[in-house]
Amino acid sequence: MAQTRPSSDGSHGKWHLLHANVGISAMHMQLMHDNKVVIFDRTDFGPSNISLPGGRCRMDPNDAALKIDCTAHSILYDIITDTYRPLMVQTDTWCSSGAVLPNGTLVQTGGFHDGDNVTRMYTPCSNDICDWVEFPNYLSRRRWYATNQILPDGRIIIIGGRREFSYEFFPRLSPRRRTFHLRFLTQTREGSVENNLYPYVHLLPDGNLFIFANTRSILFDYNQNRVMKMKHRIAPEVLVCGGAPRGAYQQALRRTYARAISTCGRIRITDDQNPSWVMETMPIPRVMGDMLLLPTGDVIIINGGQSGTAGWELGRQAATRPVIYRPSNPSDQRFSVMTPSRRPRMYHSAAILLTDGRVLVGGGNPHIYYNFSNVFYPTDLSLETFSPPYLSTQYASIRPVILSVDDTVSPGQSFLLSFSVGEFSSESVLSVRIVAPSFTTHSYSMNQRMVVLRTDEIIDNDKSSYTLSVVGPSSAEIAPPGYYLLFVVHSGIPSSGVWVRIQ
Repeated sequence: MAQTRPSSDGSHGKWHLLHANVGISAMHMQLMHDNKVVIFDRTDFGPSNISLPGGRCRMDPNDAALKIDCTAHSILYDIITDTYRPLMVQTDTWCSSGAVLPNGTLVQTGGFHDGDNVTRMYTPCSNDICDWVEFPNYLSRRRWYATNQILPDGRIIIIGGRREFSYEFFPRLSPRRRTFHLRFLTQTREGSVENNLYPYVHLLPDGNLFIFANTRSILFDYNQNRVMKMKHRIAPEVLVCGGAPRGAYQQALRRTYARAISTCGRIRITDDQNPSWVMETMPIPRVMGDMLLLPTGDVIIINGGQSGTAGWELGRQAATRPVIYRPSNPSDQRFSVMTPSRRPRMYHSAAILLTDGRVLVGGGNPHIYYNFSNVFYPTDLSLETFSPPYLSTQYASIRPVILSVDDTVSPGQSFLLSFSVGEFSSESVLSVRIVAPSFTTHSYSMNQRMVVLRTDEIIDNDKSSYTLSVVGPSSAEIAPPGYYLLFVVHSGIPSSGVWVRIQ
């Protein structure tokens, strides 16, 4: 059984409070390639705790909470300087989706009310004047609780939304707005119970999509609009953990909070007629949990509650202890329970991987008018980080440091990477991997992706430095074009990541 004792040496991870109040609740987060994080909540529940600069205000005569709002509902957080500045978002981003284009621009789609058909774009700049640019009515359908996935050709597919059973693409291939019906989304809705919101979508190595909603999953060819079987030399495996049992929402409305699901299911997608889920039991039941790929290839499960369901005050027993799942370990040694946070992160919390391997955590319970009292879980405006055990100082001597690497990588082409490490042995397990940072909201990390790259040879330089010959990802289906964090992992300990662009 995994240990649960708090640790002072970092062997069970460490928490660090960055800011007690950044002005908004971190409902949506995306790490950009300039080491800044775009964060936003929603525009329709009153003034935030941070003002817009220069006397700017958002005018919305249809806003029920505040028709003239001079506060920000989006910020840009700089992970290097630990500072942040307000951004101006005009239309409502509540329960929206996002993905980063190959050129590094964040495309953010949909939302609520005046934002449901809007596309917004944020492009990093060097002079701190860049801000959101909005394109009203760009989307053909109302995309509220939809999912975005970057595709091998650099387009974004936008799937679903509340009472929307279709998908469309950004950018459009023609001026005419066009949608495609997806029957699977109709099939996974249970009457008035919308258990198909934010469908889980992942790009597979053969270029098709794995889509999971409610309790069902399909392999989907979006080019032909058909469900299919997968045939590929790589057999991907899918992991889904936790959630709420059927009927939990209705029970929570009656103030009965069902125990969250405590199982993880793994399924290997193969050519077999009936691939089956293999179930494992987590040490902590969890609903509304975020799952992130760590540079080591392990999975951290963080935030959420142990009972109830998603919704304001519908969850209970905050799951403050992260759990790390090591998929390659023996089945009885995969889960490790980490040091608890002092802050409950329930509904609308979020977590993302940072460049140095820490996990940025924020948000939780963004009540209307940013309510901080007289509710079970008040609105949380703080930002904190969790440092996984691999960042403990006890691993300093075997932690690699990247010295140089090409900033652009071509599919299938070799490139050189230099790194140093204090104690290196040729018998040590060494790997190079790239990670696509996720757009995270609603316990879902869209577009996160890890690819382990092939290494050909290692050259022993002097002064504990080494040069590796590394081969880029084999295809755009394996790694779509765009910005990735590249890590060197030595004996299970990752370096800090450096940005590379896959052409």
